[in-house]
Order: sequence, then C-alpha cells, then structure tokens
Amino acid sequence: MNTGEGVFECGDVALQRGGTLRAARIVYKTFGTLSAKRDNVIVYPTSYSAHHTDIEWLVRPEHALDPGRYFIVIPDMFTNGLSSSPSNTPGSPGDFPEVTTCDNVMQQRRLLNELFGVERVKLVYGWSMGAQQAYHWAALFGEAVERIVVNCGSARTAPHNFVFLEGIRTTLQAAASPEQGLRAMGRIYAGWALSQTFYRRELWRGLGFKDLEDFLVRSWEAGFLRRNMHDLLAQLWTWQHSDISANDLFRGDLAMALASIKARVLLMPSATDLYFQTDDNRAELPHLKNATLVEIPSIWGHRAGNPRDNPEDAAFIDRQVAALLEA
Repeated sequence: MNTGEGVFECGDVALQRGGTLRAARIVYKTFGTLSAKRDNVIVYPTSYSAHHTDIEWLVRPEHALDPGRYFIVIPDMFTNGLSSSPSNTPGSPGDFPEVTTCDNVMQQRRLLNELFGVERVKLVYGWSMGAQQAYHWAALFGEAVERIVVNCGSARTAPHNFVFLEGIRTTLQAAASPEQGLRAMGRIYAGWALSQTFYRRELWRGLGFKDLEDFLVRSWEAGFLRRNMHDLLAQLWTWQHSDISANDLFRGDLAMALASIKARVLLMPSATDLYFQTDDNRAELPHLKNATLVEIPSIWGHRAGNPRDNPEDAAFIDRQVAALLEA
C-alpha cells in the first residue's frame, strides 16, 4: 500500500473563539495515489482521543475506503496528542487556547490545498467527532465537497451529549491524579459507548476478555491511559462546542447552515447510540437538500460506527459508503 506521513506547518493560527495557536502543526497520513486530475480525494478526520493509527484499519482494499482507487488523507485533530496539543506545546497546559471544530477544518483545507493542490474533495468520511468535522467541511466549503458521511455524529452537539461529557470532564478534574482520572474515565465511558444489550449478551467475551472486569481494565482503562489528560480535556471542549452554525456565515442559525450544504449527505447513526442519537439526524434531515438517513441496525451502541472488531457492522457501513461513492 502506498502511504506517506508528514507534518503541515500552519504557522500562527488566529482562533475562532479568540487567542492564537502558535506555530500550529497538523500531523497527517496519506494512503493511495493522488490522480492526475486531483479528483479522487477522501478526507478521513480523527475522532475523540484517536490518532490516525487508531482509525486507519478502515483504509483497506476490502473496505469502501480503498487506497487502490482513492487518495485518502487522515489529518489528526488539534489536541489529539500528535497535532498541536497541550502535551506538545510549550507553556502550561492550562494556557492552551480553545480550539473549535471550525478551526480544525479550516487548517485541514489549507493542508490539502497547499501540500497537494487539492481544491475539491470526493468525500469527507467521519465517525463521532470525525463526523462533526465532515459536517463542518460541507457547511463551510460549499461546492468544494462532493459528499460526506456523518457516521454517528451530528451538526450540533446535543444537550444530552454535552451533559454526558460534563461527567467525563468533572471526573478528570476532580481526580487525585491523572492516572486515577483516566481509569475512572474509562469505566464511565464503557457504559456510554456500548449498549445495554451488548452487556446483557456479554459480547465482550467474543473480544477475548475473560470477564467483565478484564474488559473494563484492559480495553477501556488501558485505552485512555495511553493519552494525556490535558489533551483529552481540550478535545472534549471542542466536542462540546461543535456546531456547524457557530460562525460568521450562519450566526447560530442551524437550519440555514444545514440548508446551505450542497454535498450529497449520508447520515448513518447507530440504532443504539446513547449520545449521538438517531433523532438528532432525523431533525437535521428535512433541512438538507440532498441527504439520506440509514440507521446501522446494531447493538454495539456508538461503537457500531467504528466496527474494527465487528465484521457485521463493518460490512453494513462498507455497502452504504460504496453506494454513496458510486452515486
């Protein structure tokens, strides 16, 4: 597989909410070959706490994001620990500025244009916070975006989603140590990211865990212990305040922002997602000019949208994305 990795130096970035991200950097990875016409580009943004290495499993010839056909770019979000983040920026972590989803995608578009000469993208595919970025690409860049996949995401973070994240934030801030906070975060997250039915049927057994405690420790605690607490808090703020209408173009009018989208949109929520709910997408659908809503019929909750260990949901997503790309 033809791949490449690099760093895009953004310079000093004036941020949407005020302040400046000094010497901002985006780490990225590419897969496949850019066509002569530069018309085969897929942007695949990262999700909460993820590095590109965590989501690149989907970029395979057997999946819809086929590097044999498309030039796929994974830009790491600001605050994810690779791109500019509290953990890798000089100064106190508490002084790191507030970065919005809009700030992220504005610099991602610069990356594509300045490094690769790309003006128009075939698809922006995103899961969770990646889906929020896909929505922003479509709302902010008009005809430069042909298609988006909003996989377990929404145009604006819903109030209940915000409250879920408040529980995570206060847990991290109240902990006696970062390690204690990250372990507690993992246990809270485990109850939200997967459905009640997942646990009732003990599907964690099929993932190689001997009992529920083993699953919580080796999957969820270990997953967050890989990350820096200050990075997670900064990225959580970005998630809580994600809103495609919160900018000078739309001035908080979500219906106007949705109606402005020219891209073909695939809304693909999970039937059992506990915080990015299908009802959020159902409310968005009437305002979109060219959109389809297809629910993933899964008991894997939010994780249905990132089914690395779940071939049935992966096959469902591949079919839907392939159809969108051929449309």
